[in-house]
Amino acid sequence: MTELLVRNADVVLTMNDAGDELSGHDILIRDGVIAHVGVELSTKGEIIMADGCVVTPGLVNTHHHLYQTLTRAVPAAQDALLFGWLQALYPIWSCITPEQIFVATQIGLAELALSGCTLSSDHLYLFPNGVTLDDTIQAAAQLGMRFHPTRGGMSIGQSAGGLPPDNLVEDETAILEDCLRVIDRFHDPSKGSMCRVGVAPCSPFSVSRDLMRNAAVLARDKAVMMHTHLAENDEDVAYSMEQFGCRPGQYAEDLGWVGPDVWHAHCVKLDPSEIALFAETDTGVAHCPCSNCRLGSGIAPVKAMQGAGVPVGLGVDGSASNDAGNLIAEARQAMLLQRVAYGADAMSARQALRIATRGGAKVLARDDVGQITSGKRADLAIWDVSGLHSAGSWDPASLLLTGPMTVRDLFVEGRQIVRDGHITTIDLQSVIAKQAQNVVILSEK
Repeated sequence: MTELLVRNADVVLTMNDAGDELSGHDILIRDGVIAHVGVELSTKGEIIMADGCVVTPGLVNTHHHLYQTLTRAVPAAQDALLFGWLQALYPIWSCITPEQIFVATQIGLAELALSGCTLSSDHLYLFPNGVTLDDTIQAAAQLGMRFHPTRGGMSIGQSAGGLPPDNLVEDETAILEDCLRVIDRFHDPSKGSMCRVGVAPCSPFSVSRDLMRNAAVLARDKAVMMHTHLAENDEDVAYSMEQFGCRPGQYAEDLGWVGPDVWHAHCVKLDPSEIALFAETDTGVAHCPCSNCRLGSGIAPVKAMQGAGVPVGLGVDGSASNDAGNLIAEARQAMLLQRVAYGADAMSARQALRIATRGGAKVLARDDVGQITSGKRADLAIWDVSGLHSAGSWDPASLLLTGPMTVRDLFVEGRQIVRDGHITTIDLQSVIAKQAQNVVILSEK
């Protein structure tokens, strides 16, 4: 039995059902699980002092393309809308190798960890040059992050009316067979699982109706979750209307892509009927505010979604469309955009933080994380609020208003992967150097 005690936090933002905010409390962790939250607790294990700190549940990232950390700020794609942005980057992505995927994944996950994230999904939908989902899973395991990779795929290339080039699409039977392979090898549905695998055809403009239907059948047969992009911008909606004769929400419903085992990325352009459909079916949404701003896609109607009862989590999206992968910054951006669109009372800092924790856990069907409560997994972020960024704050619990953008300490399943602002599980400087070398290689192709 291993124990760890986080002692005397200024505030513990539990994100439990009651929304308790506890002053001067301790958190006892035993074998990767929160054993007790109270005052003056004792342990024979390690003690982590949390004076001057706010403790939150680890943040949950519900949408990412980790390979894209290799292609930040590519000049040809910086000022394009979604479709033009993709077309500028596809030729570069077609050159990516398994080693580059591994390094890019570690860079992306390390960046997330330093921003307080303990659980991240990933949507990998292109597999050139022998790349497999295994590359990302092994990278995450080495870093120690809780991971929800999804096996994507593209099957409709430009010659068949799709957006991606033909050299990046795959045979649909091969996509489904590989989905089965990675699920059988890596998916762990148990409580406290460090890896759950999902099925994730890329988007309505890059796969066929048949693949969407068959992927849903496969996912439900294997009891895994389903993920794709939907209603990201006006181009996306126009494509759906022209190609399918219906809006994206109707397309998703017709193909079996609604339900509590489904979450869609972006959903910037959902209309009221689609919001009602998602609420009725408990279909989740990964809201990616920074990426939506960067690509000029618009402001997702998160306030309306939440008011209707749609499960909403946060996603950073790929670093090629976000430029960064900081989840606490994403939560702040979500709050600010809803205020711009709907008024200063549209979303509070605490509401945004709840979306980043409990909201994301709900979207990924993880009832074992996202809150600091006895019996839940010990995924904790410790934020130092004693420094310059919080000086003068009357409410240190309002992290998104006056708090730091990086954690002091981070625990995943009770294991410390960030200590004093530094990753403990990998040699991050070495990985950064490898990333720089790989960017040079890609830029020369």
